[in-house]
Amino acid sequence: MTVAPASPWVVAVTGGIASGKSAVTSRFHALGVPVHDADLASRAVVAAGSPGLADIVAQFGADLLDAHGELDRPRMRARIFSEPAARHQLEAILHPRIRQWLLEQVAARHQPYAMLAIPLLTEHRAAYPWISRVLVVDVDPALQQQRLVQRDGISEDLATRMITSQSSRTARLAIADDVIDNNGPEAALDATVAQLHRSYLDEAAAHAGPRPI
Repeated sequence: MTVAPASPWVVAVTGGIASGKSAVTSRFHALGVPVHDADLASRAVVAAGSPGLADIVAQFGADLLDAHGELDRPRMRARIFSEPAARHQLEAILHPRIRQWLLEQVAARHQPYAMLAIPLLTEHRAAYPWISRVLVVDVDPALQQQRLVQRDGISEDLATRMITSQSSRTARLAIADDVIDNNGPEAALDATVAQLHRSYLDEAAAHAGPRPI
């Protein structure tokens, strides 16, 4: 009988904009949990000189590069908002690379479990079969809008459009294994995160034993 190591135990954190994902993941990080961010991955996979950036140039043209040979993000953003098909083309280039980048970070970890911050997980849950649990940071939509307006200094109308452009609250909760209610003060997250961390350590330990193949 051959014995192979178990696959990594991974928790993915998601939630709507201004729901408090960063406040949650920063607390897990303070407890020693490695946190890998899909937003950081999206930048890493299109760094200057990367194959990802080369594919973007081949698809959209060299005018999307800035003077330093890097992706001109404001121009790219304007392009995908003005051309709906362009968003799908960009996602086809980015998302497989983002998933691979995240998986490589997880595979290199040495802690009992790793955590991923993936804002668009609801739309792409099926592409992450190796995620062990999904933690959704939930907030009442009215409070979410209020926090977004205050955080970004934007109008209520723009905040509403930004919120409604994402997956619905119902859809996010439908993929959740665990939910953090973030309608209270930020300090209230401390106890909730500590409790979940203990639970995740137990589950990761149970998962860590070698498996026969």
